[in-house]
Amino acid sequence: MAVMARTGRAANRGRGDRAVEFSEEGALMGWVMLALIAATVAALLVVLRVPRLLWSLVGSFLMLGAAGYAWQGEPKLRGEPVAAEQIKLPPDPTYLDLRNKMFGRFGGESMYFGISDVALGMGKTEFAARVITGGVDYAPKNAALWSELGNVIALHDHGLVSPASLFAYQQAMRVAPDHPGPPFFLGWAYVRTGQLAAARPYWVRALALSPPGTEHRDEIAKRLALLDDYIARAKASR
Repeated sequence: MAVMARTGRAANRGRGDRAVEFSEEGALMGWVMLALIAATVAALLVVLRVPRLLWSLVGSFLMLGAAGYAWQGEPKLRGEPVAAEQIKLPPDPTYLDLRNKMFGRFGGESMYFGISDVALGMGKTEFAARVITGGVDYAPKNAALWSELGNVIALHDHGLVSPASLFAYQQAMRVAPDHPGPPFFLGWAYVRTGQLAAARPYWVRALALSPPGTEHRDEIAKRLALLDDYIARAKASR
């Protein structure tokens, strides 16, 4: 019995030592991955020629993540499923697809969009607004950035098209009066809050500004038809 007890204690010590080793290796790998992410982002900042004024903003975002990892990260724990309501949902994939179709995917604003989208996915709407504001300050005649600023401000204001949000959309339309993107996304923001009548003239304008054959024209026409149908049904039911 004594031999069995000593053997059991030795086995427990062995398991404990392996657990400590696993914990240390997991923590080291976590920090290595974080360093790789930081290096990748730094390279992208240089390759995409992001203005240096924004570098500190991106750095603060990474430091925020590092601080959170240092405070709460436990790589030794097994992964567990998380309830859906606990997850900050990223921007609507349909919205992102239409934004890419109308404004392009690889323009000068893409880096700002990418950082902002990540922040929105984390529920950091104020940070996202600061990122896009930095882009607008750097490129004040970029309609895509002004339009996205309107969207981000609306999300920060609980989805409402607030005066600040409306100003950003209107500025986008002033900068690029012949581009369908700003009026379409202003209409999108109104639809998101249930203000269908307010959205309609902007979608009509966006459709009129979309040349035949462009990939986004059919998308706008389809949504405008659905909007008209919904408005007509709502009037008929009164």
